[in-house]
Amino acid sequence: MRDFQLPGRSMALATNGMCATSHPLAAKVAVQMLEAGGNAVDAAIAGAVVLGLCEPAMTGIGGDCFALVSPAGTDEVIAINGSGRAPAGLNPDHIRDAGHTSIPIDGPEAITIPGAVDAFCQMSADYGKMGLAASLAPAIYYAEAGVPVAPRAASDWALHHVRLKGVARQHYLIDGAAPTTGQLFRAPGQADVLRRIAMDGPQAFYEGEVAEDMVKAVTAIGGTHTPADFAGNKSDYGTPVSGTYGGLELLEHPPNGSGAMAILLLNILKHFDLGAMDPAGVERAHLETEAAKLGYDARDRIIADPDHTTRLEHMLAPETAAKLAALIDPKTALPFPAPMAEEVHKETIYITVVDKDRMSVSLIYSVFKDFGSGVASDKFGILLHNRGGGFNLIPGHPNEAGPGKRPMHTIIPAMLRDKGRVCGSFGVMGGGYQPTGHAHVLTNMIDFGMDAQAAIDSPRCFFEKGKLKVERGYTDAVRQGLTDLGHDVIVPPQAIGGAQMILISEDGILRGGSDPRKDGIALGY
Repeated sequence: MRDFQLPGRSMALATNGMCATSHPLAAKVAVQMLEAGGNAVDAAIAGAVVLGLCEPAMTGIGGDCFALVSPAGTDEVIAINGSGRAPAGLNPDHIRDAGHTSIPIDGPEAITIPGAVDAFCQMSADYGKMGLAASLAPAIYYAEAGVPVAPRAASDWALHHVRLKGVARQHYLIDGAAPTTGQLFRAPGQADVLRRIAMDGPQAFYEGEVAEDMVKAVTAIGGTHTPADFAGNKSDYGTPVSGTYGGLELLEHPPNGSGAMAILLLNILKHFDLGAMDPAGVERAHLETEAAKLGYDARDRIIADPDHTTRLEHMLAPETAAKLAALIDPKTALPFPAPMAEEVHKETIYITVVDKDRMSVSLIYSVFKDFGSGVASDKFGILLHNRGGGFNLIPGHPNEAGPGKRPMHTIIPAMLRDKGRVCGSFGVMGGGYQPTGHAHVLTNMIDFGMDAQAAIDSPRCFFEKGKLKVERGYTDAVRQGLTDLGHDVIVPPQAIGGAQMILISEDGILRGGSDPRKDGIALGY
């Protein structure tokens, strides 16, 4: 039990339904959808699209999504790939010939087709109950009426609004400046688009005037995108990848998502006695960091477009994890090779919903970098992501940029099963930290007995670009201990990631946790 004399929050507890996400309005919308008779898919879509208005630096309808869905009355888990493809005109030789060794993250080469809208429409049609119009109605309202900017969203806006270019500055700034906490942000152009989607489905987004508006925005900066690229976009269903840790089965989205890396990390950590360590001590932080270095190297070699990923079984094999675990020195930090994927996915939202019939949805939705590409369509203000920055330019590599390919993603929704029963749904935001975050949260629960909220609250560290970012939740003694092991330790300017979780107990109680690093809540009824 937490110390009630110290700042913190308790788990949310409910019996009927619950949502956990990074903004209170989105959680409220999702729960209202459940109370009105909708199911978890209806509610997750409703909350996710509202999040694009509450946190536009993180996500929006110009982005991608991945989801896991467990239908009511089953313990089956289905993966939905809502990631878009590169345009048919993308040519890696042309990019290399222009002198680039990686995808220009701020150029048209990084803009892939937005995939989330089609995935939302497909999920609603196949698994929803109330229909797409009902799910989009709250976002249409908030896009027109406005959303009061929350503190964390205001911080992100202030830090990253410089990425907005041209007409995007008119759509996403107020009087030329980043909105501050409490100011109303409105997006009337998006309300128009959402209304069209509600009436006519995905073709209202991928064809006609809305698609033409997006194509015009990209071709104006040199993109090869065509109306056919947008019209041809389609989401796919798939089968999750899975592994076990501490008696629980972890289910992750398959490639081109990086969920397999979370399983690899847990397979590595099985070779160490985590439970004997201090959960916020030097030994555990070092071990987690070293496992992550090895895991990211494997990810960058293997994860790619599903049609190009060929060594997934090797990545998930126990023998692979055993060999990697043997490389970890408890007394010395490993060097880290240059990543083959030049960029990691930075800005993301996550939402999970469980309904009264125990349908569960785990959904993650992103525009890649802060405010995506920084490019918005003129008329409707659709902010386009730059997900293609996840490609590399290594000739012959599975994740080499190419026409019609999907880039490697790090956004990863997850679910848990206990003896075949779906018992949890969770996600951890934070760019490349996400697989490490999945392993960190799960080991907090399994090895250290933390509840959902405590597992999310606990301090985090993450190795990125040669630096070990160690949150202020760790003591100075831990930072010094990690420095003594050879890590280049810094305190990051922002908290590392954000997490949301709902656990489903056998007695029917829902237990939710929501990360204090974000503005959100877990809310049930």
